[in-house]
Amino acid sequence: MTVISNGTSAPSGSAAAMEKTAGPDHARRRRHHSFGFWAAAAAFLVNMGFSAVPTPLYVLYQRRDHFSTITLTVVFGAYAIGVVASLFFGGHLSDRLGRKRVLVPALLVNVLSGLIFVLAPSLAGLLVARVVSGVSIGLTTATATAYLSELHRGTLADASHSAQRARSAQTARSAQTAQIVATAANLGGIGVGPLVAGLLAQYAPQPLRLSYYVFGATLLVLSLFIALSPETTDRPDPMPRYRPQRIAVPPHARPMFLAATAAGAATFAVYGVFTSLAPSFLAGTLHQTSHAVAGAVAFTAFAAGALAQIAMSRAALPTALRTGPLLLIPGLALMIAGMWLPDLTTFVIGGALAGAGAGISFRAAITAAASTAAPESRAEVLAGFFLGAYVGLTVPVVGLGIATQHVSARSAMVVFAALVIAAVVACTRVVVRAAADK
Repeated sequence: MTVISNGTSAPSGSAAAMEKTAGPDHARRRRHHSFGFWAAAAAFLVNMGFSAVPTPLYVLYQRRDHFSTITLTVVFGAYAIGVVASLFFGGHLSDRLGRKRVLVPALLVNVLSGLIFVLAPSLAGLLVARVVSGVSIGLTTATATAYLSELHRGTLADASHSAQRARSAQTARSAQTAQIVATAANLGGIGVGPLVAGLLAQYAPQPLRLSYYVFGATLLVLSLFIALSPETTDRPDPMPRYRPQRIAVPPHARPMFLAATAAGAATFAVYGVFTSLAPSFLAGTLHQTSHAVAGAVAFTAFAAGALAQIAMSRAALPTALRTGPLLLIPGLALMIAGMWLPDLTTFVIGGALAGAGAGISFRAAITAAASTAAPESRAEVLAGFFLGAYVGLTVPVVGLGIATQHVSARSAMVVFAALVIAAVVACTRVVVRAAADK
């Protein structure tokens, strides 16, 4: 190596020639990974959005099939069953088979669910379609998150021999960027789905078909883009024997893990209201029958959650744990006030605050749960966390739906909010104390 006048070192002789030759190859590799990164981000967002397309349409399904609010919550629960099943039976397969070899089929599975929505216009078809959509999301979530991280690291590949410290800092920034994009695609996508579906249902023809055509066609195009993207995981040779995702929590960490999981379940229950019963509340209690309004309300809550998670991405765990309830509690209070007045603006503001608080609390809960595990068992611990979280997404919302058959939606929502607040506050205190003792 020779030292040039500015004090940096440069390769000489054949090494320099090799690097010069490698330059175009590395540039193409970066462009290929950049293409894959944004294709994966778009696919993640659209697929999550597809999973929430039925949110503003549930009122139309109820009117068409004449089913009760209880049945509506059962349909919503079918989705969670699909998610949990695919998480534990297939959520880890991309580590073995490759990221895009799992992501492309996952996207196509949701296209299949859209076909079932369109071609099987019955309650049974609705249930099957929701289960199939849940399977797609369970396969997508972990796969797309890991794929985004690996693809973004690939965009930083360089032929030059730069300083190790600079490379480490660049890698850290890359990981944070990928995490922010994954967060925006995940929660933001769940908000975009109802927004688009609500607008199409309100202002375009075929309200129970057109949204599935639009999202399905988009997913088909994005599936092609993913197929053309680079693979980031090598298949092991020989291929290890298949086993479902194990669930394991170290005994010493169980109090903190259980508290974090309960907090995650409680915050997921808040999001469950927005993707299942909120349109019914808007129509029956606030007398807002616009499908566009129903979709916009759900979008507001999820967008607020995504933005809040991004804004708090650098906050310490105790800070995040305390901040979430400070937004969630007044948010739920305003939602209830909006239902009792009734006043749509108050309800929407409350939904935005509750969505932001739930987003922060959920992120803090999953961070706390992950911290209880050694690196080699983190996937097993997180599997247990998501099992609890999806129980929280389903059971409280089904209970709320049953309660509305016996008392007013306003009264049922008061009890629901009180239980969620009590669970989040109590569990947060346990997690904060446990984190301080570590």
